Amino acid sequence: MRIDKFLNIVNIVKRRTIANDMLEHGVVFLNASIVKPSKDVKVGDIIEIKYLEYTKKYEVLQIPTAKTISKDKSADFAREIL
Repeated sequence: MRIDKFLNIVNIVKRRTIANDMLEHGVVFLNASIVKPSKDVKVGDIIEIKYLEYTKKYEVLQIPTAKTISKDKSADFAREIL
């Protein structure tokens, strides 16, 4: 699954256009590398998002098969790493 779709479907970002914008500006890293929106995400990958004042890291636990998932099920697909 594309990283921009993954970020949107698992509710890390609100809209796919926001995910695309973040990826184009180089604030999203996949396994410590800057990636384009079309890069595929696999189970076990680490997604890092660098905001102005802090950084969040997520581990991909599984790839969703549905177009949308509820917010309470987001934890089944991505886990925030502290």
